Order: sequence, then C-alpha cells, then structure tokens
Amino acid sequence: MNSSLRWSAAGVGLAAIGYATYVGVTWARYGRVSRPNPDEQDALLDRFMPVSDIVERHHTYVAAPAAVTLAVAQDVSLSDSPIVRAVFKGRELLLGAEPGARPRRGLLEDMQSLGWGILAETPGQEIVVGAVTKPWEPNVTFRSVPQEAFRAFNEPDYVKIVWTLRADAIGATQSIFRTETRAVATDRSARAKFRRYWSFLSPGIILIRWLMLGPVRAEAERQARLTCSRRARGPA
Repeated sequence: MNSSLRWSAAGVGLAAIGYATYVGVTWARYGRVSRPNPDEQDALLDRFMPVSDIVERHHTYVAAPAAVTLAVAQDVSLSDSPIVRAVFKGRELLLGAEPGARPRRGLLEDMQSLGWGILAETPGQEIVVGAVTKPWEPNVTFRSVPQEAFRAFNEPDYVKIVWTLRADAIGATQSIFRTETRAVATDRSARAKFRRYWSFLSPGIILIRWLMLGPVRAEAERQARLTCSRRARGPA
C-alpha cells in the first residue's frame, strides 16, 4: 500500500508540474498566433477576424462527401461525451458557476440557444459562428452581433470569438473536416483577464474541439456507407 501511495503521489506531482509548465508556456505564447498552412487559410473567417489573440485549428480526414460531413458536424451532440460533460462540470467548480442542465441538441442549435449567431455560410462547405462574451465570468453569457457590425465591435471589456465548421472536398467521396476558433480582446483590461483565463482553462476548451472530430468522422462515414449500400441495391 505504501508503494501504491508513493506512486500515486509521484503521478500527482508530475501532473502538477506538467500543468504548471503548460500554463507558463501558454501565458508566454499568448498573442503569438501561428500562421495557417496554405490549405488551412480561411478567407471567410478573415472577413470577421483577420487578427486574433489566440487561434486553435483541428482537422480530420473523412471518407464521406463534404456536404455530408458538414451536415453531421452541425448535428453532433457534445453532451453525449462524458469527458465533455466533465470539462463543463470542472469549469463550474473552478469558477463557482451555478449548475445548469444542458438538454441534448445538435451542436449548431445548442450554440445558437446560448446566444451565438451565424455570421456567414457557404452551403455544403462552411459555417462561421460568432459572439462576444466575458469568458472569465462564472456564469458566462454569449451575445450575438450582426455580421455587418462584428468586425468593428469594440465595446470595452469583451472578448470576440469566432469559430467555424468547415468541410473541404477531396473528390466526390472524401473530405477534410476542419474547425478553427479565434478570439481577440477589445481592450487592455479584457486582454489581461482573457490571457489569465486562457492560460489556465484552455486545456478543456481545446480538448472539446479535439473530441468532436471522432464522432463527426464516424457518423459521416456511417451515413456515406449507408447511402452507397442503398445505391448498390438499386430501387426496391
């Protein structure tokens, strides 16, 4: 038992050191946004936030047409994942937020119910969603801003956030699903608060973005296989 306790203590200690290192690195790199690869460039997203304080990009290859992949991405439910639920619960505990029940909805519908607005859309390829918020507040709220006013929005003490659901076609039967998140503070005070918030809590946010890739890929490929099977059988 003593050996198990020592190993447990060592594991906790290593985790704490790793987390502290992450916080320090994230704090130092805040505002130093990596340039996108040529295939990651997004002119539609640039219309609303050409410059940002942070950016997160994730992608996965999908054996399904782009339109199918994008449709699935809009309808995926993050609340199905116990890890995602744990991340939200952890945020509640860390920031002292009031517990809130989140009914099962598709991703896009869920975000809109929270206050996010659709800024732009290319049917079958991409959707850009945005909001302004104060993410450091325990009970965070999101406020949509009309697309024509979003880029110029500069009310003090806010953070502007945009994110995308995007499916790039690779021929007729394959695609790359991408999601990109950008955020920028509107003034120095908001930047200081957001930098602290992002340094400590971004692991959970990034994890949620990464966890959505698998379900999107699996469901899009399932639907594509089902469609191919029906076509192979021909009319009933």
